[in-house]
Amino acid sequence: MALAAAGIGIYLLFDQMGIGFKAPLKQIQERGTIRMITANTATSYYTYRDSPMGFEYDLAKAFADHLGVALEVIVPEWNTMFDVLNSGQGDFIAAGITITESRKRIALFSDPYMPVQQKFIHHKLKFGIKNLEQLAGRTIYVRKGSSYQERLKELKASGIDLKIQPLMYVSTEEFIRLVSEKKIKYTIADSNIALLNRRYYPDIKIGLPIQEEEYLGWAVKKTNEGLRDQINQFLEVAEETGILAKLYEKYYGNVKIFNYFELKKFHERIKTRLPEYKKMIKTESEKYGFDWRLIAAMVYQESHFNAKAKSRTGVRGLMQVTQDTARLMGIKNRLDPKQSVKAGVKFFNIMHKRFDDIPDPRQKNRFALAAYNVGYGHVRDAQAIARQQGMDINKWTSLKKALPLLTQRKYYEKTQHGYARGQEPVHYVERIFTYYDILRQKGH
Repeated sequence: MALAAAGIGIYLLFDQMGIGFKAPLKQIQERGTIRMITANTATSYYTYRDSPMGFEYDLAKAFADHLGVALEVIVPEWNTMFDVLNSGQGDFIAAGITITESRKRIALFSDPYMPVQQKFIHHKLKFGIKNLEQLAGRTIYVRKGSSYQERLKELKASGIDLKIQPLMYVSTEEFIRLVSEKKIKYTIADSNIALLNRRYYPDIKIGLPIQEEEYLGWAVKKTNEGLRDQINQFLEVAEETGILAKLYEKYYGNVKIFNYFELKKFHERIKTRLPEYKKMIKTESEKYGFDWRLIAAMVYQESHFNAKAKSRTGVRGLMQVTQDTARLMGIKNRLDPKQSVKAGVKFFNIMHKRFDDIPDPRQKNRFALAAYNVGYGHVRDAQAIARQQGMDINKWTSLKKALPLLTQRKYYEKTQHGYARGQEPVHYVERIFTYYDILRQKGH
């Protein structure tokens, strides 16, 4: 009944706006589901701990909610997505696809929602290109039927003697991995895909753009103008209400925080150092219901999985526990790995519970991590500053702006806990979530 009521409400709203439903959109309402055609990639759709994720998935789910229907996900072979769409098996394609003239001949596209640019990808030990003419003589691997192949054909037709090696069933992410492992020399990737995958494969180099800026869009059948119009309305609402910004922050917000040597070390140490501490991290994480990968990322940020680590401020061990915290958490030896992890996770849980007023668990994790780093009082002070500036005090995007203001007298002199190096907890949290994402994507 609730779903039907929602559908009637939406119908009346759109009817009042003079839009009306065309047949395919009405069928979606009557069916109670909308069918998303997508790709199983890090940028579009994947499952983690039995939960669906991905920028495109989350945006499509918000669209389904906007229409008052359930979302059904269809994942065909990549090169058959438009066939699946035009055969009526799915309602729209949301797979991070660029809007191109050739694609516009076979489908209707929504308004654009993200700019991207095709980039030349090579191994960091290989020479890149300084101009497009230097593509001559190089063999470039791309997915067959992709916009990359289309662009390379244009360059070849312009007189650049390059060799295109199109493969049918290999994803862009897989080509990036092959470049990283030096199994192929070159590929092309959209900038968003390249930036996201660089953290998983730090040996790649994102090189020269080979195309002007393009845009991503969703596609519907040529005859389905009604659904296209509703997608455009939704994207406008998503822009105005911050849904798009929130999702971009979730999936792409820290992709530009990249230090090759830091990430390279992390990839090495999850093989050489993490196994020694993995069991104890899992045990302590499970006590409090935390994802062990988040705690492992936290341990790495604190000590690089070095049980004897000591900072310039005197904190020590895997979790860089202070003497006061060690006493409060009931441990005697901060250099003992088990005791350190036990104390650190217990203290993190205390911080976590103190933010029970934050409803979103993902936001709550970030606030608790910031408090672990800079102190609970400073985080609350930053929230007070955010409130004064009209920001949502329960969102990390607000706290990222407010915490650094604690270094400025005009702000911190009005707070309860005073000055703090507010940029440090921002970097701390962002790095932890970068490491956390790598651990999830690597299947740990």
